[in-house]
Amino acid sequence: MNKAISIKELSHSFGKKTVLSGISFEVEKGEVFGLLGPSGAGKTTLINILTGQLRATGGCTLILGTASQDMTGEHYKQIGIMMDHFGLYERMSCYDNLRFYQMLDGNGKDGIEEMLRGVGLSEAKKTPVMNLSKGMTNRLAFARAILRSPKILFLDEPTSGLDPTTVEAIHKMILEEKQKGTTIFLTTHNMHEAEKLCDNIALLNEGKIVEYGAPADICRRYYHQKRIQLHLKSGEDIVLSYDADSGKKIKEYLEMGELETIHSTEPNLETIFMELTGRRLEKE
Repeated sequence: MNKAISIKELSHSFGKKTVLSGISFEVEKGEVFGLLGPSGAGKTTLINILTGQLRATGGCTLILGTASQDMTGEHYKQIGIMMDHFGLYERMSCYDNLRFYQMLDGNGKDGIEEMLRGVGLSEAKKTPVMNLSKGMTNRLAFARAILRSPKILFLDEPTSGLDPTTVEAIHKMILEEKQKGTTIFLTTHNMHEAEKLCDNIALLNEGKIVEYGAPADICRRYYHQKRIQLHLKSGEDIVLSYDADSGKKIKEYLEMGELETIHSTEPNLETIFMELTGRRLEKE
């Protein structure tokens, strides 16, 4: 069986409010899968269901072949979770946080120093979590999530609000985990992050999957969004569709000597999401 995660007709409601509405997709073992959507789309709710923190009101979810509601302690040892500051004790040091979870799993002390070095926290190993920056806290949360060498790694908005240098460091660690064969389930509202890291993505809006596939394949399906942008010597900017009629207009501007610059714009996940939902994918 090559499916790490299988979801079929999954639904969930909080009272009268429907958060997930009959969604279905599968995640292959060893792939980075991205769930994209704006705040309130249902991304965190889905992770909570998949990791056993919530019981769905309808549908079926399988994690490595086991229904999420039937998972035991042994099953949970095969997954890692990074969401907000989930599982970090603020008064404990970086080292003691990792040591605590290592002891819960019944492992020895080996590997903690190497893990802290890998996430750039060697010099902060004795520092309490409450004294760490947001970027350092996120790196420690990532280290805690991968400490047990999980088969599936759930990452809920792992780079939200971080500076570019820290974002790049976490992206590097995610790709290193992929190289080890880890399946990674990533939620994000950042299209650039998804395009860089993900093998496949699903666009989630108001609890429903509105598009699915490899990022490049999805963009190719919306090729009609491609535009040509002209800047004339008069200072006027003109946007043309990508077709033969536009070619004739460009030729006319060239012959009259009015064209100063020309470039094309390609469809991306943001513009595709806007077309499908009328909403922005990324935070404003």
